[in-house]
Order: sequence, then structure tokens, then C-alpha cells
Amino acid sequence: MNGHSRLSVLAVDADRPALEDLGKLLSNSPRVAETLCASSASEALRLFATREVHALFSEVRMPGFDGLELASVLNRFANPPAVVFVSPNEDGAARAFELGARDYLRKPVTQRRLEEAVARVSNPASDAEGGANTEAEPSLRRPVVGVHRLHDGATRIISLSSILYVSAQGDYVRIVTDTGRYLQRATITEIARRWKSYGFHRVHRAYVVNLRRAQEMRPQIGGTASLALVDGSEIPVARRHSAELRRRLRM
Repeated sequence: MNGHSRLSVLAVDADRPALEDLGKLLSNSPRVAETLCASSASEALRLFATREVHALFSEVRMPGFDGLELASVLNRFANPPAVVFVSPNEDGAARAFELGARDYLRKPVTQRRLEEAVARVSNPASDAEGGANTEAEPSLRRPVVGVHRLHDGATRIISLSSILYVSAQGDYVRIVTDTGRYLQRATITEIARRWKSYGFHRVHRAYVVNLRRAQEMRPQIGGTASLALVDGSEIPVARRHSAELRRRLRM
């Protein structure tokens, strides 16, 4: 879709009142030409088989065949629709963005927040992190992650390449990027494991760093070190991680 086309969208939710509310919000959007509604993932698939639908707005948790499974099936289509998930909680956010979701809306959804999501669907190129603090077009070539913005708690999509470092914050991690700070419910160990293949490395029990954003390693007294990043910040490096980090930085 481009910014000059109006969308045909499908709203899916097993809860009838919630489905009606979501359908009404979508119908009120000037970017939406047609709003279809389905009360189950199976019904949604039947509609996709007979209608041209540009975008799916789906509840994550539904009885039986849920929204995540629906998106996974649709991703196998030759021309899959853009997907936006809707949920009262954040439990499905990580999996949602792994599936390439354009956005993740928290219930109750407001018209303003919905318009942001519709904009990302209709014109994703205009929504890079430099503008709306999101990564708009998830792909395997440009990995993304779902996070929560610190100042208002809104769920956003950011590119892994924009991340400088991650620090442990109890049951959450704080993610520091070029343009802001975010939270994600995860442990620092999980982050180190999941993002290792994207150039992230654990340098301390409380820090994981994006090595692509590192400038130099600076020795400290006692065998420890610090790692200077491109934004001028410094991250502590534990003694047991120093040798491996030096080797990685020489690669």
C-alpha cells in the first residue's frame, strides 16, 4: 500500500462488543475505505480467500485458533496483508513483532492511537524511527522489536540497529536507542541469547551492547574495562568478559 490508497481492512475479535468497537474506529478512519469484521480466525481466513484485504487488525488471544496463529498462516500468502495486533496486555508483543506486525495496540484503543497504526499500514516508509520513533516495515533484513516507551507506556516498534545498549531493570530491561529509552519485559540473559546473531554481546551481568555501535574499549584499574559507544556513553565491562570482547572487536 502507498500513502495515496485507501485500505480494505479486516477486524478480528471473538468478543463481540470489542469487535464492534474496533470496527467502528476503523470505519471512522479517513484512510480506510472498507471495514470487514470476523469473530474468529477461521472466519477471517474464509474472508481472505474471497476478498482483497490490505490489513488485518486482530486480537491476540482468541479461543482455539488465535491471532498469532492467524498471522503466521497469512505470512505464507503470496501477498500477505499488513498485520496490527490488539490486546489488553503485552504478553503477545514479542511474538507479534517476530511475525512482522506493523503495530501492537493496547485495549482500550483510542482513535488517535488507531490512526497511528493505520498510517503505518498505509504508508510505512514515512514512519521510520527518525520521525515517529518506530520502525515501520519489519523484515528479516531489518530486524525489529516491540518495546514500551518510558514516558507514556505506549507500545512501539524499533529497529535493532538503532539500539545502543540494554541494561537490566528487575523484571524488565531498559533499551537505549539513538532517540529514546524504552522498556521490555525480559531478562538480560534472554536478550543476550535472542539478539546474539544480530551483533549484540553481553559485557556485564547487567549490560548487553550492540557491538556495531561501539567505538573503543578502555582499560580500567583492576582488570575491568569500559566500552565507549558512538553517542559518548560508556558501558562497564566485567573482567570475565574483557578478553572475549577484545577478540570480538578485532573481528
